[in-house]
Amino acid sequence: MMFKQSKVFAVSMSIVLSMGLLAGCGGKEEAKKNESTPTAKVEEISGTVTASGSSALLPLVKQAATEFQDKNPKVTVNVTAGGSGTGLKNVADGTSNIGNSDVESGAEYKDKGLVDHIVAVAPFALIVNKDVNIENLTKAQAADIFSGKITNWKEVGGADKKITIVNRPDSSGSRKLVKQIVLGSADFAKGGVEQESSGAMKTAVAQTTGSIGYVDSPYIDAEVKALKFDGVAYSKETIKDGSYKLFGIEHMYTKGEATGAVKAFIDYILSPDFQNKRIEELKFLPATFLKK
Repeated sequence: MMFKQSKVFAVSMSIVLSMGLLAGCGGKEEAKKNESTPTAKVEEISGTVTASGSSALLPLVKQAATEFQDKNPKVTVNVTAGGSGTGLKNVADGTSNIGNSDVESGAEYKDKGLVDHIVAVAPFALIVNKDVNIENLTKAQAADIFSGKITNWKEVGGADKKITIVNRPDSSGSRKLVKQIVLGSADFAKGGVEQESSGAMKTAVAQTTGSIGYVDSPYIDAEVKALKFDGVAYSKETIKDGSYKLFGIEHMYTKGEATGAVKAFIDYILSPDFQNKRIEELKFLPATFLKK
């Protein structure tokens, strides 16, 4: 009887050990399988992005560059101004990866392979020194001032004070925008004070008695007075309903389709997170704002 029990016990242990060995082999096989299956890697973005041009768009692009570099530490984004004309020339020549512009590229760039990325809407305003005691200019009055027909504020209901025009250079997209919307076929008057950037324009108007200039909304602060245009103050609502006409569509041009870090940077600016949260904080409006 003892012999039979011992035999049964031996057979049972043999089965248990066999199952353990099989399980161990299975585990090793599964481990080998897992080791041989490659894990998908997320490619890390790296490289240098250069962007130049519009000083009106500069606050947005600089802020986006800071945030993008924080998220992508192997990318360097270098942003400079110089005016929309400079940005367009630089991107067409290959000097910059991105050309920032307040206006569409002209006919001279038709065959340069430029690709347009609309990134924002920028409200602009006519600004005056705080000693100018008017609140509004009609389009006709503004055109006559910038073209030199009106030279004294008393001619538009202000004090007897000489008007000093603060202007941007010919390469400026802001200047082109004001010419298109305000002056039309007329030309800017010769002379006056010329400033290379929107920031310098704002400072010059703030410091020059009787002066007038133009900037987009990120540069407007308590140091200057923003005028109503045709009786309408700039705002999100008045641009949307069409009653305020002085605004620009902001462009970031690339030569050919953007790739690599350049594409990733533009995609970041156009991302819902940046467009819906940051754009208006920076005093711009989203790229799709005027689309129905």
